[in-house]
Amino acid sequence: MSTRPQIWVDADACPAPIKEVLFRAAEREQVQVTLVANQWLRTPPSRFVRAIQVPGGFDVADAEIVERVNAGDLVVTQDIPLAALVIEKGALAVHPRGELYTPDTIAQRLSMRNFMDELRGSGVDTGGPAAFHARDKQAFANQLDRWLVQFRKTR
Repeated sequence: MSTRPQIWVDADACPAPIKEVLFRAAEREQVQVTLVANQWLRTPPSRFVRAIQVPGGFDVADAEIVERVNAGDLVVTQDIPLAALVIEKGALAVHPRGELYTPDTIAQRLSMRNFMDELRGSGVDTGGPAAFHARDKQAFANQLDRWLVQFRKTR
């Protein structure tokens, strides 16, 4: 089991541009990046990038990440409940659009998510997420860089 911080990616819904940023960072910084998904994922040939394929099913990939994540690790996810669980374990969680989930903000994000689920459940069309833009990729890269500064200190 590695004691060096690493990056876990909830990869089923992670945008390709974000994976590309992570792959480049893995090589540049020599940090382990692990993609977890319930489908086969193509990864570049690298000793720092790997993929774990889990069986299909509700939250199977999330459970795998929660089981393996350690304090200080970074988890890339759009899944608010997963972010809450990894924060409880002392890891950091960041949305692919660059929003850093924190112990101070996660409760509010969970409440909003649950409220939106209730609206959708009652038939209200809440729309989908906005298109992914270059500014989202840049916001993510900025958050990743902040984490990598801390990672460098652990070497």
